[in-house]
Amino acid sequence: MSSKIILINLLRWIVLLFVQIFLLRNIGFYNLSTPFIYILFILVLPFNVPNLLLYIFAFVTGLTIDAFYDTLGVHTSACVALAFVRILFISVSLNREAVDEPEPSIGNMGFRWFTLYAILCILAHHLVVFFLEAFKLSEFSYTLGRMLLSAMLTLFTILLTEFIFHNRKSS
Repeated sequence: MSSKIILINLLRWIVLLFVQIFLLRNIGFYNLSTPFIYILFILVLPFNVPNLLLYIFAFVTGLTIDAFYDTLGVHTSACVALAFVRILFISVSLNREAVDEPEPSIGNMGFRWFTLYAILCILAHHLVVFFLEAFKLSEFSYTLGRMLLSAMLTLFTILLTEFIFHNRKSS
């Protein structure tokens, strides 16, 4: 990776973590849904990032969130699960060697592909976060409802962010 791409992704990581920790941490709608914008960093990492490095980025990102949220590894395991789902989805839906675009975004991959990609990754992340946080099946429907509401809010936030900041394809 070039130094420009590394600098852009480092800046993206810092900004998204800052927004998550200092702004979105305190936003909760009746303790039912919370937007997790920080996962956008993992979603839009370039296609050519090696899998081991992707897992390391996911681990460090989750560990940083856990340090500020006091959640003892919940976000770390969810981010690693997100990285796993990302690798699976990209390997099933795309030929990584044939991809001309540097990173998965709405501008590069199109709205339909990116939305499906984001939905699957967000659901995997939120499933791990909310069920590890609850850690009991007696409140399964409540936890599932919280997960789905948070996933919808997170998807809306990520798509809005992508529409505002994505680079359009040059025609």
